[in-house]
Amino acid sequence: MRKLTPKFLGPYQILKKIGPVAYEIALPPGLANLHNIFHVSQLRKYIPDPKHVLEVDEIQARENLTMKVGPVRILDVQMKKLRGKDIRTVKVLWNEDTQEMTWELEEFMIKEYPYLLC
Repeated sequence: MRKLTPKFLGPYQILKKIGPVAYEIALPPGLANLHNIFHVSQLRKYIPDPKHVLEVDEIQARENLTMKVGPVRILDVQMKKLRGKDIRTVKVLWNEDTQEMTWELEEFMIKEYPYLLC
C-alpha cells in the first residue's frame, strides 16, 4: 500500500470560508472519507473554459487515506552485499504517468506480485 500521490482534483465548489486561510469544499460522495476543509495552499483557481471537459478519476481511498497500487513492471535487478549477505533488489515502476519508481527486495516482490517475476 502506498500513500496517495499529491494530485489536483476538481473543480469543486467552495461552500464557505472557515478562516483567513481555510475553506470548506463540497466534495463528491466518492471522497466522503476525506476531510473537506483545505488550506489555501492546497487550492488552485479554476479558470473556466467551455472546451474543457472534466473527467473525475475514480479514487478508491481507504479510511486511512491509502490506496492499493500495483506495480507496472520490473525495470532492473541488482545484487547488493549487506553484512556478508547477497541481497537481490528490483527496480519497480509503480506509475507510468509520474514515472514513480522504487527499489524493492526481490523476495518481497516474489511474495506479493509473483506474476511480475516469471
